[in-house]
Parts: sequence; C-alpha cells; structure tokens
Amino acid sequence: MKLSTKGRYAVMAMVDLALYANERPVSLAEIAERQEISLSYLEQLFAKLRRESLVTSVRGPGGGYRMSKKSDETMISDIFQAVEEPIKATACVPSSPQGCRSDKSRCITHDLWLGLSNHIYSYLNSVSLADVIEHRIDPGSDFFLPSGPCDAGAGDHGSNASSNSGVAAE
Repeated sequence: MKLSTKGRYAVMAMVDLALYANERPVSLAEIAERQEISLSYLEQLFAKLRRESLVTSVRGPGGGYRMSKKSDETMISDIFQAVEEPIKATACVPSSPQGCRSDKSRCITHDLWLGLSNHIYSYLNSVSLADVIEHRIDPGSDFFLPSGPCDAGAGDHGSNASSNSGVAAE
C-alpha cells in the first residue's frame, strides 16, 4: 500500500504552516520553496484544506494562510480526509457488501486489508500536527520498509519478500 503524494504533501504543508504561521500569515510560495512542492499543487491542496476549515486565508499584501485550529487539535487523519485521500488498503468500496472480485464477492484476504486500513486510520487519527512538530512520533523499526530516497544509508535489511509488506510513501 502506498500513500499518494496528495496526502503526504498536504501533511508536509500543514506542518510547515503550523511552524511558521505564528506571527503572520504564510504564503504558499514560501511553503512551496521550503518543502519543494509545486505552487500550483499547493494551491489545489489548500483550496480543499480551506473548504474543510483547517486553514483560513488572509488576502492582500502580507496575506497568506493561517491555521484554523491549534496544531494539537489538528489530527493527521483530518488532513488526509480534507484532501480526499482515502486511507484504505482494500479494492472494495467501504461499507459495501459487494467485493472487488468479478463476481462481486470479497477476496479471501479482504478482512486482512480492511484491518490494515483501520489500523492506519486509527494511527493517523491519534497523531496531531503538534506531535509531528515536537518529534513525539516513535517510528519504531524500519525493518519492513524498503530503502528509498529519504532512507539514505538505511541499506537492505533482509530478503526481498519483506520489502513489500510495509506502508511506503511514493
């Protein structure tokens, strides 16, 4: 399962906003530069974040965005939901009795993937922006995660079979 750039970038931008919007509104251009995210992509994300009342916009010279709530009241799951990023590992439609197979039955591993989706949502719903900012996240072991550009020097931790079993970011 992969979390798309939409959800990851929205969280990165909200963390940045929470860090820098204390004294004045923060422009999307500033966030784009610091986080290396396209300005046009941020504009799309912030339109959704604003519709869901996670941010407020300030117009005019010196304008930009501010947090609508305190960082300890903004959960990571709220950000994913605001940008319409589904947190699911199944191919099935949530709460539908029909499955993802051609005969509309559920696959043999449906409950496994549904349980994973629920764990991911529960975790993201338990983490606030303040937790991220204040480094209160215990990442645990990276044994099951494949090495990527952000894991420079992490190296290979074992067989290739384990490299596909974690939640990775694109």
